[in-house]
Amino acid sequence: MIITFTLSNGIRVIHKYTSSPVVFCGLTINTGTRDEHEAEHGMAHFLEHTLFKGTAKRKAYHINNRLDNAGGELNAFTTKEETVVQACVISADFAKAVELIADVTFNSTFPEREINREKQVIFEEIDSYGDSPADLIFDDFEDLLFEGYPIGRNILGTKKTVEKFTQADIMKFVARTYNTNQMVFSSVGKISENRLRYCCEKYFGEQPANLRKFDRVKPDSRRVFDKTVKKQTHQRHVILGNTAYDYNDKRRIPLSLLLNYLGGPASNSVLNMSLREKHGLVYTVETGYTPYDDTGNVTLYYATSEANADKSHDLVMKELSKVKTDALSAFRLAKAKKQFIGQYIIAQENSEQMMQTMSKSILSHNNFEGTKMLVRQMETVTSADIRDVANEIFCSDRISRLEYL
Repeated sequence: MIITFTLSNGIRVIHKYTSSPVVFCGLTINTGTRDEHEAEHGMAHFLEHTLFKGTAKRKAYHINNRLDNAGGELNAFTTKEETVVQACVISADFAKAVELIADVTFNSTFPEREINREKQVIFEEIDSYGDSPADLIFDDFEDLLFEGYPIGRNILGTKKTVEKFTQADIMKFVARTYNTNQMVFSSVGKISENRLRYCCEKYFGEQPANLRKFDRVKPDSRRVFDKTVKKQTHQRHVILGNTAYDYNDKRRIPLSLLLNYLGGPASNSVLNMSLREKHGLVYTVETGYTPYDDTGNVTLYYATSEANADKSHDLVMKELSKVKTDALSAFRLAKAKKQFIGQYIIAQENSEQMMQTMSKSILSHNNFEGTKMLVRQMETVTSADIRDVANEIFCSDRISRLEYL
């Protein structure tokens, strides 16, 4: 059973009732890295860290122990477009979780001493990330793909920008971007509708409305690049990719199916079977698709030795050529659809994943239909749709490449 309603201040609520005594809940705020001004690079992520450093009625110690002492957990994460503050508790402690999420979101004080200490933590995170080329290359690729636009910048920021952040800067960013009509509270677990409404009205409904007054800058860059960066790595790390469709583009469905067929998580994906299983050239090869509100990006990543670099590249291009010229047979198409839908259904058994999926769907489409909608959309996809998408996304004069060696 799915329950949805909207509070008077614009905060939307969605809940899935289950028989599980464990509840996953979270507030998703439609604010991320792309909403930062240039001097604020890294602010959304830094803010996420400092939310837990003190509120008007709690010190950091009390925030950290409020749910932990009951066996629960409070956490948060930041993306290019969202900040999520979430909790996992037993159903008896649901009200505690809702109250704490509301407290850190709306009443954080951002003490200067805590801010300065947290900067050092962020600096360590930046250094740690720099030591992982398999992660860093994705950020660098997107920065090149959306060059000149906030959405291209990495989430962590730089030491130079983070060092300058002050309490006043953080509170100014909160006032501008933490808008109630851009928030969704979602939960999954054994919580009745009456209890849900009572807790949300009490802890979220009392917050004054703060409506969004700015529009995001849509990237219009179609820049194509072919860049090699010397990183002194043991392997060559390669990404091929392109800009892609946004959340509301119907072509995202055949694109998702195509990418799952080519390089999804299953071991029988086309690229994994070719590069790893048949030829033993790579440990990892994968495709990815990140849709945003008004754009998106597609990546094809693999890492291989210097000796196997040319052969790996040739095999990748061979498989891309096939999906652009050869329509999938009815058998292969049906098999690909069944696999994708099965993976989706299994993933939704993870209550945390379901909670996050529901909130994102409400933010993007203002509704949530789950598996039934996905199945309906998949049923309409044809082999021609997949071939058309492949030719557009993997067009030889539009595809970009970044390599670490």
